[in-house]
Amino acid sequence: MLKQIATILTASIIATPVLAEVNIYSSRNPQLIDPILEAFTAETGIKTNIVFIKDGLIERLKAEGQRSPADLVLTTDISNLNAIVEAGVTQAVTSDVINANIPATFRDPEGNWFGLTSRARVIYASNERVAEVEVATYEDLTDPKWEGRICTRSGSHNYNVGLLSAVVAHHGEEAAEQWLTGLKANLARKPQGNDRAQIKAIWAGVCDIAIGNTYYMGAMLQNEEQQAWANSVTIQFPILGDNGVHVNLSGMAMTKSSSNDEDTLRLMEFLTSEAAQAMYAELNFEYPLLETAQTSELVQSWGDFTPDSTPLVDIAKLRNTALKIVDRVNFNE
Repeated sequence: MLKQIATILTASIIATPVLAEVNIYSSRNPQLIDPILEAFTAETGIKTNIVFIKDGLIERLKAEGQRSPADLVLTTDISNLNAIVEAGVTQAVTSDVINANIPATFRDPEGNWFGLTSRARVIYASNERVAEVEVATYEDLTDPKWEGRICTRSGSHNYNVGLLSAVVAHHGEEAAEQWLTGLKANLARKPQGNDRAQIKAIWAGVCDIAIGNTYYMGAMLQNEEQQAWANSVTIQFPILGDNGVHVNLSGMAMTKSSSNDEDTLRLMEFLTSEAAQAMYAELNFEYPLLETAQTSELVQSWGDFTPDSTPLVDIAKLRNTALKIVDRVNFNE
């Protein structure tokens, strides 16, 4: 009798399909990407589990080592993606699908990380006190006419470090230090708060222009309290050198510990597909990297621009140089 029960149980286990799963560590709030992951599951039947890790993502992956349950990492900013690779917790991926969908400027040439969306680091300008296209270049931010009129968050924040790294890439370390010194001289107040706080400061009359990422405009317009801040400013797209607007990205990397690299790759390819890219654009007010995917109507209304063509992997390598410049000019003081 026991032998018969064992035979039945064994047959039942064999007959029960094992549901495929992909485990994700994300520094992005899950609500921003849950609809996209749900669409992936609906299309493939592959379940996704996401763990939100605001701080210490790399430290956690290193501590867990090969025991880590994470298959995929989602994060923002090229410096974060580069740091994850340098920590030795990713593996290179080869995919003709991803390479066809994502321009070379926005992916690691070795296949360790891939961009998903871009966001421009632009100028928010007062509707009342700043003329249209008055800030034509990032270099203009050092013009004495802006003295006491600029707001920004900490110079050590990844978003500003990325911008400063791009300045170094274009003009060299010495010129970048002069640029940051000139920007500091024009600040209306000590660097503080997040990007939305800078736009609120323009609304409140503390400053006239601020540095911020584009998608915050969309986020503020969805927030009843913050709509007045958003409506007090326009977006201006300055260029860096003679090239284009500085952009950063959100991206992904497959972990070295992934025990399900086949399904993880399917998810990565899906995230670069036209359907997923369009969802990213509509839900998060970001720019899709797939050229055939449409940006949202709201984002289109902000205007067109040409992004800086400097490969982000080259900009990421200048992060430590940028941080040293921030310290040398005491930018945050």
